[in-house]
Amino acid sequence: MSLPRFADVVVIGGGAVGAACAYFAAQAGLRVAVVERGPIAGGTSSACEGNLLVSDKEAGPELALAQYSQGLWRGELAEHGRLWEFESKGGVVVSAREGTQANLARLARRQRAVGIDVELLDGAQLLELEPHLNPAMVGGAFYSQDAQVQPMLVTAHLLRLARTMGATVHTDTRVTGFTRAGDAVTGVETSRGTISAPSVVNAAGTWGGAIADLAGVNVPVHPRKGYVMVTEPLAELVRHKVYAAEYVDNVASSDAGLQTSPVVEGTDGGTILIGSSRERVGFDKTVDPRVLAQMAGKAIALFPFLADVKALRSYFGFRPYCPDHLPVIGPDPRAPGLLHACGHEGAGIGLSVGTAALIAQSLTGAATALDMAPFAPERFETPQEHAHA
Repeated sequence: MSLPRFADVVVIGGGAVGAACAYFAAQAGLRVAVVERGPIAGGTSSACEGNLLVSDKEAGPELALAQYSQGLWRGELAEHGRLWEFESKGGVVVSAREGTQANLARLARRQRAVGIDVELLDGAQLLELEPHLNPAMVGGAFYSQDAQVQPMLVTAHLLRLARTMGATVHTDTRVTGFTRAGDAVTGVETSRGTISAPSVVNAAGTWGGAIADLAGVNVPVHPRKGYVMVTEPLAELVRHKVYAAEYVDNVASSDAGLQTSPVVEGTDGGTILIGSSRERVGFDKTVDPRVLAQMAGKAIALFPFLADVKALRSYFGFRPYCPDHLPVIGPDPRAPGLLHACGHEGAGIGLSVGTAALIAQSLTGAATALDMAPFAPERFETPQEHAHA
């Protein structure tokens, strides 16, 4: 399909966040063109687990965005849930030590205060929920709102639905620059031509920082590598998403070095997904067997039966990491006409629809459902940069 010459909004990025932005913008009556440098869901969205989590988030702006997104997944988008294998399986967080359980209880209290459904569990209650769990675990917590989707199906179907509302999607189309009128962004220059548009959404995932650079603004989004292992198909031996309490600390860490914490969950197809790892190594695509060995060992410590299970394959992806662990969402006053929807790190699938609804509200001048200040793109400027600008 040839590029349109004009659009109301150009969405840069054909992953889950970009697809959601296209869907909600088209639903709002805007003419949408999506440009993607490779294939649909060719980046992070094809190399992740598809988690929709509230359990791993401290009370604050990101949890509020997760709750808003949950309302959309379970509300407005519920009729399409079967298309992307929406599964409200719930999450189980486990503690191996009493001190960790005390920390988990404190986190649960803060989460409950903002409306999260969380039930603290002792060791016996844990085994009722997950009979194959290591009985040495001292306790945990159950989060009924945690869910899962198939991220590539989310991306494909949201784009398909957007196209039924008039959106166009252009793969293998690399953004090379922006057209400008003074500071304002007025369109995108691509490897296949130029599209004029009063609004452009940067939903480029791990390339979000590079796209911002093309517009002359600083949005420090960097790749953070993470692996997932996939086992042979089994009977339903893991019923929920199960992870160790230290996973929450690793999610919030800014350490560039390798971190692994056990995350284990079953799928409809019978395979078990095993995570997780995080390290900032740029776009290094080398497979490191030491990382996989660490992940496997920690997963076996949670579920001893995994010691006798074959791992069929592993894969890795690059998550769009932001230094303050909050996504970048909304209009950029440094480049009027440019909006950002990136930097979600490992939470992008779950937060995609809430992010996109906020972007659509911003595009149409509607009041936004959440306070956008914590996600503001210009928050990374130093006072000196701001004064210079």
